[in-house]
Amino acid sequence: MDEPTGAPRHITGVATDMAGFVGVTEHGPAAPTLVTSWAQFQQTFGSFIDRAPFVTPYWRLPYAVRGFFENGGTRLYVARVLDAMAPAATGDLDGVVGDSAAPTGIAALIAIADISLMAVPDDVVDAGFGEALLDRCHEARNRMAIVNVASAAAGPGTLTPHRDTAFGARYYPQLHVPAPHRPLGYAVVPPCGHVAGGLAQTDTNARAHHAAAELADGGLITDGHASGVEPLALVVRAAESDQLVARGVNVIRNFRPAGRGVVVWSGRTMSSDPEWKYVQVRRLLTYVEHSIDRGAQWVVFEPNREPTWAAVRASISDFLVARWRDGALAGTTANQAFFVKCDRSTMTQDDIDNGRLVCLVGVAPLRPAEFVIVRIGQWTADRRR
Repeated sequence: MDEPTGAPRHITGVATDMAGFVGVTEHGPAAPTLVTSWAQFQQTFGSFIDRAPFVTPYWRLPYAVRGFFENGGTRLYVARVLDAMAPAATGDLDGVVGDSAAPTGIAALIAIADISLMAVPDDVVDAGFGEALLDRCHEARNRMAIVNVASAAAGPGTLTPHRDTAFGARYYPQLHVPAPHRPLGYAVVPPCGHVAGGLAQTDTNARAHHAAAELADGGLITDGHASGVEPLALVVRAAESDQLVARGVNVIRNFRPAGRGVVVWSGRTMSSDPEWKYVQVRRLLTYVEHSIDRGAQWVVFEPNREPTWAAVRASISDFLVARWRDGALAGTTANQAFFVKCDRSTMTQDDIDNGRLVCLVGVAPLRPAEFVIVRIGQWTADRRR
C-alpha cells in the first residue's frame, strides 16, 4: 500500500568511500571499471608498467591503486586512457580529460554519481592533468580532487595550491614504495592513492566528518626502509610543515622514530574561504547535500502545501539529528547543530505556483584541532599559599 501523502520519509546517507582514478594501464577495458582489490585490478588491467617492454612517462596509476587498497579503500573505478604499449608524449593525453559521451577519462568518472574522491596520479609529470581534474571537480561540486606536487617542483618554501577551490586538496611529498622489479627495490610515487584509501577507510568507519590523518602504516611502508630508505621522498621539518599547512598544502610526515608511523599532518582544501578551509568540512557538507537531495526525491509531484512541507522538515531533521548524534555536527543540543526551514518564509507565491519547493538547511560542522598549544609558566611554592 502506498505511503500516505505528506508522511515523512527516511533519508539514507549516501556512500562517500568510492574513488575514481585515471591513467595508463597495461591493458583493459576502455570504459570505467569498478575494482574492489589490488588482485582484481591486476587481473583486469595488468600490473606495473615501469618495466620492459613498456616505455611511457605515465606509469604511476598501478602504484596509486595498490596504495588505495593497502590503506583501506575498497571500491575504485579505474578509467584507462591508454595502453602502456601505445606511443605517447608528455602532455599528449587528451587525460585524461576525456569525453563524457564516449565515455573516457575524467569526464567519464564525473558522470558516475557515487564517486566522491578522484585522482590522476601522473599529474606529477604533467600539471595540466591536475588542473583538468580540479576544473571538473569544481564544476561538479560533489567530489574532491586529490592532487600531487609535480616531480620537478622546487622545495617546500615555494609551494602553494594550484588555485582557490574547496573541491581540491594537495598533498606533499611523494613516497618511497616497494617495487621489487626495479634495481633499487623501490619507486618514488605520488601520495594520492594512499591518501584516497585513507579517506575512504575513514568514511567507511566514521563517515566524512572525521579527518583522515595518521593513516595506517600498511600503504606507506617500503621494504627498503630496513636498509635505510626513508618512507618519504623528502623529509619535511616541523617549521616547513607549519608554513605549508598555512598555505593550504597538506604534508605527510614520518613519525616512526617517535612510534606513531607515517602521518598525514593536515587536511586543508585549496580554498581561501575560512568556511571551506578543511577537507572534512567540505566533504561533510557534500555528503549532507547529496543525501538530502536523493532522499527528498519523493516530494516530486506531491502537493506543494503545508503537510508536504512539514513532512520534508521532519525527514531532514531526523537525518540531521542522527548525524549530530554520530558526532558530525557541533552543538550541545540538536537546535544548536542545525536548522531546517521549509514554509512560506522560504518560498514565494510564485515558487508555489510554479512547483518549486524550497528548503533552507543550515548545519554547524565540527572543525579539527590542527594545532595544540600548550602554555607553560613557572609556579613557585610561595604562590601556592
